[in-house]
Amino acid sequence: MSDASQAADEIRERIRGMPLDAIDPSDATLFEDDTIHHYFERLRAEDPVHRSHSPLYGDFWSVTRYQDIMAVDSNHAAFSSDINLGGISIIERPVQYRAHSFIAADPPVHDEQRKAVSPIVAPGNLANLEPLIRQRTCTVLDGLPRDETFDWVDRVSIELTTLMLATLFDFPLEERRLLPWWSDVMTAVPGVDGMFATEEARFVEVMKMVEYFTRLWNERVNAPPRPDLISMLAHNPATRNMPPQQLMGNLSLLIVGGNDTTRNSMSGGLLALHQNPEQFAKLRADPRLVESLVPEIIRWQTPLAHMRRTATMDTEIGGKPIRRGDKVVMWYLSGNRDERAIENADRFIVDRARPRQHLSFGFGIHRCVGNRLAELQLRILWEEILRRFPTIEVVGEPVRTRHCLVRGITQLLVRIPA
Repeated sequence: MSDASQAADEIRERIRGMPLDAIDPSDATLFEDDTIHHYFERLRAEDPVHRSHSPLYGDFWSVTRYQDIMAVDSNHAAFSSDINLGGISIIERPVQYRAHSFIAADPPVHDEQRKAVSPIVAPGNLANLEPLIRQRTCTVLDGLPRDETFDWVDRVSIELTTLMLATLFDFPLEERRLLPWWSDVMTAVPGVDGMFATEEARFVEVMKMVEYFTRLWNERVNAPPRPDLISMLAHNPATRNMPPQQLMGNLSLLIVGGNDTTRNSMSGGLLALHQNPEQFAKLRADPRLVESLVPEIIRWQTPLAHMRRTATMDTEIGGKPIRRGDKVVMWYLSGNRDERAIENADRFIVDRARPRQHLSFGFGIHRCVGNRLAELQLRILWEEILRRFPTIEVVGEPVRTRHCLVRGITQLLVRIPA
């Protein structure tokens, strides 16, 4: 038995000895040390709709099985995303610091505002973007050092996602690194993840983002419509007169959505292939497997570990009574490892028969609007990696985010042999 397997067995044994009511899946340290899967494994087996308590977030229901998550996610009438009821994250901001966006809204507001930005990820526009994405991917990969340790997250994952975001927003390329910073600011948990001590300090940075984008907004609203996200919002009747909190919310949603899924999947995919060398060998032997590799990476990484809803009526999930006003957290990360729904769910398999059977993009009306763009970026990245590099060596342990929403990797040291 390997040291890693022995350590995992010891963790499972310790968790099996814990009282169920002591398990708090929102504990960010469990994501930082990547032991959260063992806790979810026990909850799926023994208490799949689990009444949890957090000293930070209070009482909530943890929904951990695939089918139960789908039932909640597809029932927006009984389980609301409305920011005024708490929104989409277990992390509740004070009222004055909340960002109002269409993902944190119910129909009809959600539908009208989502429709305003959908054209940028329509199939025709993705086809137009593909040559630019490939050109930039080739440039970034060709610029990587050989026989030298470097951080894949910074040199590849962040660089490629910021170039894409800057294109979607028509944002000044020379200042593109502001975008991942603002993404991290918008999801930061003061006093937990090490970014800010207080909400007030975080909000100072949020207002810098609002000021910057307000200037771009004013430029676009007074100019003819253009095919970028800011111009689309500025010229659509459903979004052009948004109040400041809603403008801030929708812009931050698009930044976080365009940043976190792709950035962390680009890093998580390389790590997964490093940890499963037989799968990497299979991929190198048949590069056509990139088509199934990409959704498998997104399932395996699950860049957003959960989404939250608020019950609007008395109901039940998995036989448990849910009361109106209860906070319900769908743990996508757990659902994506549910062996009842996904065969060999705890294995990373590049030629999985049904690779898109995952919850990482959500389900129902709130399914990620940019999912096909994320898949396109990852497909191009791996096609170009396989053309260039016989191997990429991961030479250090990954540094993970201390966060129960964003399942991220902040550093991944690698080396490409000459």
